[in-house]
Amino acid sequence: MQYMKSLAHPDEFLSLLKIGYTESFKPKSQLKENLGNKEWCYELLNKTSRSFAFVINELEPSLKDAICIFYLVLRGLDTIEDDTTVELNTKLPVLTSFSEGLYQPGYKVFGYGMNNDEKNLVQNFDKVVDVFLGLGDGYCTIIHDITRRMANGMSEFLQKSVVTLPEWDLYCHYVAGLVGIGLSKIFHASGLESEWFATADDESNQMGLFLQKTNIIRDYLEDINEKRIFWPRDVWARYTLHLENFKDIKNQISALHCLNDLITNALSHALIALDYMSRLKNPQVINFCAIPQVMAIGTLNACYNNYNVFTGVVKIRKGQRALIVNAIQSKGLTATYELFFKFANEMRHKVPPNDPSAKKTIQHLESIEKLCIEKLGYRPSGFNDFISYDWMAVTSLAVSSAFLVARHGPNFFSKL
Repeated sequence: MQYMKSLAHPDEFLSLLKIGYTESFKPKSQLKENLGNKEWCYELLNKTSRSFAFVINELEPSLKDAICIFYLVLRGLDTIEDDTTVELNTKLPVLTSFSEGLYQPGYKVFGYGMNNDEKNLVQNFDKVVDVFLGLGDGYCTIIHDITRRMANGMSEFLQKSVVTLPEWDLYCHYVAGLVGIGLSKIFHASGLESEWFATADDESNQMGLFLQKTNIIRDYLEDINEKRIFWPRDVWARYTLHLENFKDIKNQISALHCLNDLITNALSHALIALDYMSRLKNPQVINFCAIPQVMAIGTLNACYNNYNVFTGVVKIRKGQRALIVNAIQSKGLTATYELFFKFANEMRHKVPPNDPSAKKTIQHLESIEKLCIEKLGYRPSGFNDFISYDWMAVTSLAVSSAFLVARHGPNFFSKL
């Protein structure tokens, strides 16, 4: 289906083919047997997070093991926090002691997990611990510290709601900002990035906040249907008495005003994120950091003033995602600035003049565009939803299509 949606966008279609968004790229339903512990960790990573596994596997060997384990440790912690079938007084001690299990060979957790992948991870967590202990003190100390701090923060917010904007920032710090801080310290510990990253806690935190706020905004319907509220009450209460009211089309105007208000808040982190990425030197680390950040501003652009957020799932097309990956892998920071500019520019042209947050939204977006122009030394132009209909793209599309039909038969595209 992702191919069919991108057929009208040749650049996207070619990027899908190039980076391998095919059915055969989907993770296998069963893990391979008789794997060593490190191989098991990578197999589970590939199975549980295809997009994250993609960028991790592109990293330098000295770095990717540490980040793979960092991800799986935090995924294990998140599995405990997210399991709504376990009583809070049972869950809290497991959550807050989880980090100590990292130094206990054989450590496993039973009775948690909302799906088989999550259960598989925590019930076989001794494999993760074994690889963790082999990383060396430089990495282990960072991962343990971030896990401990995140667990304490999760415990805090399991016992209270997100009400104020400072509390929203704090919640996002615990579940995502700390990830950014940990990654920055790991980058420095690997020797691939400068000493600046060892102490750039505020900048790293804002990288995480930009991603997490985007996810929270996008996931309104999923969360509200599961009786979870991560939108800050002090914001949505200005527009409605009950957050679930936004699902009713009668409340469309107030819903969009609230949505745009939160997107404007998320955009406040973009300049710091761009400055952070401008300091990176290693090409693979740039890709690792830039791809999610560009996906985030692309998602905010897709969600902005879009009532579909309250009725379904709003995502950028897989073809767009493939093009983003392809562009950043090819052009690094140059593509990052160009794509940030593109999405900010598109969003600015969608701002309704009567939206209560319009002035602030435009200020943020103009600042993003200005910084991107300064970093590039030119104003990006020619963007039209990623399409560039030159003869080479059309020819390549025709050749690629002919190849696929010849290889897979005339019904190939009907199966996508």
